[in-house]
Amino acid sequence: MSKCTIDHTQQDVVQKLNEQQTFMPQELVESGNVFLNRQLSQETLNEVFHLLKKYDLATEVERAERDSKMQQLFL
Repeated sequence: MSKCTIDHTQQDVVQKLNEQQTFMPQELVESGNVFLNRQLSQETLNEVFHLLKKYDLATEVERAERDSKMQQLFL
């Protein structure tokens, strides 16, 4: 994924998670919701946003890679 110069707000990221949750494993959605209730750096917010962006259009392989990256972040 390419780097984006747009900074996304915490609300933007929560909204994107809500939009994509039907395509994601339920446990990842739950841990993402808990994670997004924390105070997060702008860099982290941008990273999560871009992992979620177009998640529904990603291949199974790409979704698995994104899931793994999000699981590591959400710990």
